[in-house]
Amino acid sequence: MLPKHSLSSAPAFQPSQIVCLEHGSSRLYAEVVQVAEPRQVCWVRPLALVENDSAIAVEAPPELHDLRQGSDLLLPIALFRLAIDTEVMPVLSHLYAEDDSITSKAGQTKHQYLSQFVRQVCLAHRSLFTSASA
Repeated sequence: MLPKHSLSSAPAFQPSQIVCLEHGSSRLYAEVVQVAEPRQVCWVRPLALVENDSAIAVEAPPELHDLRQGSDLLLPIALFRLAIDTEVMPVLSHLYAEDDSITSKAGQTKHQYLSQFVRQVCLAHRSLFTSASA
């Protein structure tokens, strides 16, 4: 689901703010590094990917993937919204806790989870990527 703002009313993100990119039942939390206003893109440093986080998905708890050592991303501003403190604090608490449960499933690396998520977002919002690269 795309945030409810248009490109002309894109939010004014500041460096070090935590933003969220939602797609399906997944959320990518990232730290803003820089915003390129003329191109309407945001350089972000991924922190965590929360998958299967749906209020109705009782049978499978959400999966948390630590992306702090991954690659930075440059994506259209319109995809992001500011993360709310009450939603991001539990995620950050889990990231910084010494908890072995934040490991990826066998066979998939953190990079693969992030790559798959970004690919899905790109396919779902092609028009934003076409206008961002023009």
